[in-house]
Amino acid sequence: MSAGEMTGERSRGRLDKRAAILDAALRVFSREGYERASIDMIAAEAGVAKPTIYNHLGGKENLFRQIMIDAARETSATFLAALEGFPGDPGDAGSLRDGLLAVAPRLVGCFHRPESWALQRLLYAESVRFPDLYATVRANGAGQIADALAGRLARLGNAGLLEIADPDRAAGHFIALLTHELVARSELGNRTISAEEQDTAVAEGIDAFLRAYSPR
Repeated sequence: MSAGEMTGERSRGRLDKRAAILDAALRVFSREGYERASIDMIAAEAGVAKPTIYNHLGGKENLFRQIMIDAARETSATFLAALEGFPGDPGDAGSLRDGLLAVAPRLVGCFHRPESWALQRLLYAESVRFPDLYATVRANGAGQIADALAGRLARLGNAGLLEIADPDRAAGHFIALLTHELVARSELGNRTISAEEQDTAVAEGIDAFLRAYSPR
């Protein structure tokens, strides 16, 4: 094996180990909360030695911050990938509704993954302890999502299919109408909701959005 191949394997090994630590940390922090969670618990969950965590990610606070940012980035990346199916310039209002109904479940699914629920619960629970973290997490997650969605909605507005004066506000309304009822029904991810419940909530959210933003 060449020196370059050995270096590449070591780099991949470090990345794999780091990912395992972050995954384990998210589970432990979600289960125990920040105060009760410990590096010992995380090391046991990840199957690594305690010093390995310090070498890769530092202490408990830095590890917590990193998992929050990484989880936000992952949610954002998943949402942006799902957004590729968002309607472009459909020919009529009927096809616009169909197009939104086709992509909306994938968009909603990005917010209702276990990792996304864990992120939300931890962010709310630890907002007093880490008051600066909300803005950081939003910049790496929800902020990017809202910006991308606002751009897609602006295109539909420019095409005359929606009446949108403020794309950023419209994006916020779109996400809220799709997710608010599901957040309540699932009790912040603690209750499993049926596919029928999700489909009904999504369709009602899309219809409410179109009633508000369809051209007069």
